[in-house]
Amino acid sequence: MSNVEVFQGDVALITGANKGIGYEIARGLGAKKITVLVGAREEARGQAAADKLKTEGIDARFIKLDVTDPGTIQRAAERIEKEFGRLDILVNNAGIGEFGAKPSGVDLAKVRAVYDTNVFGPMAMIQSMLPLLRKSKHGRIVNVSSSLGSMTLFSQPDSPLAQFQVLGYNTSKSALNSMTVQFAHELKDTPIKVNAICPGYCATDINGNSGPRSAAQGAVAAIQYATIGADGPNGGYFNEDGPIPW
Repeated sequence: MSNVEVFQGDVALITGANKGIGYEIARGLGAKKITVLVGAREEARGQAAADKLKTEGIDARFIKLDVTDPGTIQRAAERIEKEFGRLDILVNNAGIGEFGAKPSGVDLAKVRAVYDTNVFGPMAMIQSMLPLLRKSKHGRIVNVSSSLGSMTLFSQPDSPLAQFQVLGYNTSKSALNSMTVQFAHELKDTPIKVNAICPGYCATDINGNSGPRSAAQGAVAAIQYATIGADGPNGGYFNEDGPIPW
């Protein structure tokens, strides 16, 4: 499935890349000689992440990006157009969650904020970056989802996932999966491939570093599907072992 050598010298944009899984995705793609644009809201953290990647010989560049701010998205697209003339890989990794309340008691303002980042953010990113992705020989879009977005898995009462009743986060990832299919259908006759991936339960800031998997392990599937060959899937939902049920 992988055809990494074709992607050497290409340009990848990763949102929320200053830490955690996003940083490891940037690191993994950069190790394959892909220029990585480290998208982050805060300049100090984003620049520090890019500088750290550079110490490993990676061509990393900070790009200010808040997926809930259309202005930063537009400016990022303009900069990429000016500097590279195209975008080859877009990884929609930035995400947040609201934890601690049952669905019946959660503050809906917090749910809306989750949707702004986890659903409308990726939508805006794809819409804005699509003209640049169309200029690539092999555009790839990877949406970082979660097993908690799987209706099939989550709906089973005896599933370990059923205990994680997080209204905004879970439903936003289900929406992200549906969105992935929508864009994949639209782009099926182009070289662009759109897939959703599940990183697994990783120790990151979003869960208080409670997950059993490392951020580097969580990045594996995103790196795989960002560099699939022309014979790779489009419109699917995967972890590093293969397809996951919707």
